[in-house]
Amino acid sequence: MKENINALDEMNKGASMGMDAISFIMDKVEDAKFLKVLKCEYEKYKKMSDRIRDVYKKYNEDDTPHETNTMTKAMTWWGIEMKTFNDNSNSKIAELLLQGTNMGIIEGRRILNNKELDKEVTKIADEYVRMQEESVEVLKKYL
Repeated sequence: MKENINALDEMNKGASMGMDAISFIMDKVEDAKFLKVLKCEYEKYKKMSDRIRDVYKKYNEDDTPHETNTMTKAMTWWGIEMKTFNDNSNSKIAELLLQGTNMGIIEGRRILNNKELDKEVTKIADEYVRMQEESVEVLKKYL
């Protein structure tokens, strides 16, 4: 049971990080089409986080899944600010988001490959990875 809670926590931290990064970067996007894409990506992470929360209650009714902490949020914001200071092009923004998305894919694959999970949690982990792999394909078009 602890493996399931840990997996859900890690996936929710990743989804929270995705939402944070997108929300920090949206005000830098000038292209309406790309902004629409980012809003859609944000909603995918939000739905995944909501789904994780619902399942989490089955394993730990006294708590909620972990999210990114304040320090991590601040460091994410700062990193985005620094890396887009001189270049806030679609290409640069897509590059930054792709780097984070790839980290999420790696973490999701680790969860799938190295943990004994209930079927429901395995299914969510698989969907989590596939969602991010699809995001990579969408974001690559903006490089």
